[in-house]
Amino acid sequence: MTISFNVKNTDGFARSGLLETAHGKIKTPVFMPVGTYGAVKGIQPDDLKYIGAEIILSNTYHLMERPGKDIIRDIGGLRKFMNWDGPILTDSGGFQVMSLQNMAKIDNDGVTFKSHIDGSLIRLTPKDSIEMQNALDSTITMVFDECTSYPVKKDLALYSMNLSMKWAKLCRDNFIDKNGYGLFGIVQGSTFNDLRQISSENLINIGFDGYAIGGLAVGEGHEVMINTLKSSINYLPINKPRYLMGVGYPKDIIEAVNLGVDMFDCVIPTRSGRTGKVFTKNGTLNIKNSRHKNDPRSIEEGCSCKICSNNISRAYLYHLFNTKEMLGATYLTIHNINHYIQLMSTLRKAINNNNFNEASKFLLNEYKKGDIEIYN
Repeated sequence: MTISFNVKNTDGFARSGLLETAHGKIKTPVFMPVGTYGAVKGIQPDDLKYIGAEIILSNTYHLMERPGKDIIRDIGGLRKFMNWDGPILTDSGGFQVMSLQNMAKIDNDGVTFKSHIDGSLIRLTPKDSIEMQNALDSTITMVFDECTSYPVKKDLALYSMNLSMKWAKLCRDNFIDKNGYGLFGIVQGSTFNDLRQISSENLINIGFDGYAIGGLAVGEGHEVMINTLKSSINYLPINKPRYLMGVGYPKDIIEAVNLGVDMFDCVIPTRSGRTGKVFTKNGTLNIKNSRHKNDPRSIEEGCSCKICSNNISRAYLYHLFNTKEMLGATYLTIHNINHYIQLMSTLRKAINNNNFNEASKFLLNEYKKGDIEIYN
């Protein structure tokens, strides 16, 4: 027995479920805050728990570079290393094959990277990736894949997809099943529906605890992403969790939940917080805009986060960013992560109450106001 996943309720294609792991239970659909280096930037683990985060994501490649496999393993795994007692999902390093492509050389057996830190050569194979994630004591391990860039010609997408399927099988062969731990396969094939189908069938034949939809949110645009997702998700098992990697904005998440996605991660709420952008139920705010310099209001009336509930004013937040105080980024990041976690809670409740269609339309209409800054 590895991880356990049960669908609790469905409303159309949207579904709520429970993922049970060795390190805790996760209610789905779920958003995973990103802690690439084993830290969600500027946020303490206690704050993540207070907000209601049930699982976080970290990155295999970057942790392999710093501090390295041996240090984390000898301390007792990533959860102990970063003082987080909940589940952790680790990206395999496959995304870095694309994002660091100018410093990477791909062959049939793996990838050789030129370190972006000191220029040293780093070799990463499917077996290496699994061993590193095992040293991290990852609750959910991802297979090592090649994330195809966009746009890409079909013959190159086919080659990349076949290579990812070969690596997926090697990851499965090197992964040791443990109670409460899981291994997820990753569907590739760019925006080509037939390649996505072939990839899904290959992964199902190999057998995984969950299935991720990769290779999206890499520049293809919202409409293409949603259309590709619609076709991809039809090929995946209904009794396994489905994970859309690297997505996204709240409206992307709502539409993807509507199609049956269970798990999400993205750097948007944390990165936005560090640059002064905050998400609210009625759109977005840029706290660095001078119109906030005298505003005594909190970011969002009725928000449950520590920042809003303690009546920290927009004027003070503007001041923090204007003076480049790091506390401003921390405060906005806390608010943004809380916004995402509460959004997922709202979506789960709507599914369980069988009014997801109505609730999602209302939320999307409100978010549309965020195309420009809201101030009233």
